[in-house]
Amino acid sequence: MNKKQRLYLILLSISLFYLIYLIMSIYIEGKLFYPKSYGIKLILLELAAVITTIILFLFLFDRYGVYKKIGFFSINIHIIEAIIIAILIIFVSAFGSVIVYDYTTLSKKEKNHISIGIYQSESIEPVNFSGEYVNNPVLTRLDISDDQAKFVADPFLIYENGNFYMFFEIFSLITSKGDIGVAESNDGINWTYDQIVLDESFHLAYPCVFKYNNQYYMIPETAATHSIRLYKAHDFPYNWSFEKTLIDGREFTDSTIFYYNDTWWLFTESQNDYSLYLYFSDSPLNTWVEHPSNPIISKDANISRPGGNVIVNNDRIFRYTQDCYPTYGNQVWAFEITELTKNAYKEERIGNIPILKGYDSWNIVGMHHISICKIDNRWIAAVDGNGYS
Repeated sequence: MNKKQRLYLILLSISLFYLIYLIMSIYIEGKLFYPKSYGIKLILLELAAVITTIILFLFLFDRYGVYKKIGFFSINIHIIEAIIIAILIIFVSAFGSVIVYDYTTLSKKEKNHISIGIYQSESIEPVNFSGEYVNNPVLTRLDISDDQAKFVADPFLIYENGNFYMFFEIFSLITSKGDIGVAESNDGINWTYDQIVLDESFHLAYPCVFKYNNQYYMIPETAATHSIRLYKAHDFPYNWSFEKTLIDGREFTDSTIFYYNDTWWLFTESQNDYSLYLYFSDSPLNTWVEHPSNPIISKDANISRPGGNVIVNNDRIFRYTQDCYPTYGNQVWAFEITELTKNAYKEERIGNIPILKGYDSWNIVGMHHISICKIDNRWIAAVDGNGYS
C-alpha cells in the first residue's frame, strides 16, 4: 500500500466515523425514521455520504489500478485533484438540497395549520399514546365560530361532573394575537366548540387550568407582560378574570403548575435563553420561591420548554417537554422526575424516542403539546399537531 492509498484510507475512516456519528445522533433524538425533522442534519448527512463514497472509489481505483485496466483515468489522481472534485460535488449536493428544501417548504407554507387531536393510552403509566382509534383532528381553525382563526393549539383537558372541557389557544387572523377558547365533550372524542372565554389586549396561549379549593384557576402564557398572571373562573368554564401576578421580571413561556408532597410547584421557561426554571409555594395564591437549583435546565431548546400538564400518578411524576430544535415544536419528550424537594431536583428521560411525533397529514410537520387526563383506568390526552389540510 503506497502513501496515497494510506492517506485515502485515513480520510475514509474519518468520513465513515462522521457518517456513523450523524446517524447515531439522529437516532438518539428519535428522528431516524422521520427525515422531515432532520433539518440541517439532512444536508450534513448527504455531504458525509457523498464524501465517503468519493474517497472509497478513489481508494479502490488506486489500490486495484482500475484506471489502468479500463482506462477510466488516463493518469493517476493526486490528492489535491481529489479534494477539488469532492468540494465541487459537495457544493452541488448542498446547493441542490437547499433549493429542494426551500421549494417544498414554500409550496406547502399556506397549507400549514396547527390543529387539535385526541390520543389514548391503555398503559398503566401516562405514556405510549396513540390516535389510532380517533378520527383526528377533532378541532381545527374552521370550528371557531366567533373569530377568524389562523390555528388552534395548546389544549388543556379538564374532566368535571362527567363532562370534558378543553381550553386552548385561538390565534386570530384579525388581531394577530392569541385568545383562549373552550370546547366541550361528553365522551372525550367528539367535541363541540363553545366560545372565546378570555381575551386580553396582549397575546395569550397555553391555558394551564387547575383546581384549588374547589375553584378553577388558569395560568395562561402572558410573556408580553413579562410576568406570570393568575386568572379565576367565576362561572366555570366561563367568566374568567385576572386574580394576581404570581411572578414577574422575565418573558415567561408555557408556565405549568402541579401539586406534589403538600407543595405547589411551577415550571416555566425563560423565552430569551431556552432555560427551564422551577418555583414552589404552599399555595398558588401566596408567594412563590425560586428553586435553588435554577435553572433546572440551562440553554437547551430540545427539552427546556414545557409541553403540557405535569402528571402525578402513584407518587411518580411525569413532565412533558416540547422539542424546539432544530425547528419549533417538532416533537414531545417525556421525563420522569426522580427527585423533587425544595433543595434538590433530578429527572430522567423516558426512552430514546419522543412520546409524540407526527405521522399523519394533519400533524406530519410536528407536534408540541400534550395534556393528559385519567378517566377510570384509561388515559386520554389532548394533543396538537402541525400539518397540511
